[in-house]
Amino acid sequence: MPTRRRFLGLAAATLALSPFALSRAALVAGRDYALVEFPQPTLDPKRVEVLELFFYGCPHCFELEPLLTKWLKTLPRHAYFRRMPAVFHDGWVPLAKAYYALEALGLVDKLHAAIFDAIHLQGANLNKRENLLRFIAAQGVDAARFGAAYDSFAVQTKVQQARELTSAYGIQGVPSMIVDGRYRTSSSQTGGHEKLFPVLDELIALAWRERSGKRAS
Repeated sequence: MPTRRRFLGLAAATLALSPFALSRAALVAGRDYALVEFPQPTLDPKRVEVLELFFYGCPHCFELEPLLTKWLKTLPRHAYFRRMPAVFHDGWVPLAKAYYALEALGLVDKLHAAIFDAIHLQGANLNKRENLLRFIAAQGVDAARFGAAYDSFAVQTKVQQARELTSAYGIQGVPSMIVDGRYRTSSSQTGGHEKLFPVLDELIALAWRERSGKRAS
């Protein structure tokens, strides 16, 4: 069974060796990205938002995570990143609640990757509340406190909002990225995980030029 360290090393090497990562071509709408039909407001109007829509049960999201972590270290100051669990149907609700419970308790940095690992490396079924709480307790977190957050009205509200936004952004699968509430792209659209990040860089630059009142070239 592969270890997280080995997985991180291989993923980082893939990004570092990718020729696409070293040279960026001009963006082509419809090929590299699509316009969001109904643009959505962002949390910080002074900076460019990069939003990842993901699902803990998605193997592609798991594969992207170490590459994403590496890329986030290069994010310019005028941009910021946040996550949102996608909710296509009721079966995705439990793991969306898990993410928002982590967020409510300030545990995303500590346990986000651990949940991915438990599901994809250890075969854990964290869709079941009791399994999730046992896992949380094993990580040294008060399971009762986590369970209260998981069941809270605030988390249920965020999950409902995520369900609505999943539809509003027009994504067809995960992981998907939304830049500044207006541009949608994904690894499947760009032709692979390693090709996603140069496209994101260009979309951030495009959105920033537009925010700065400059016409994109």
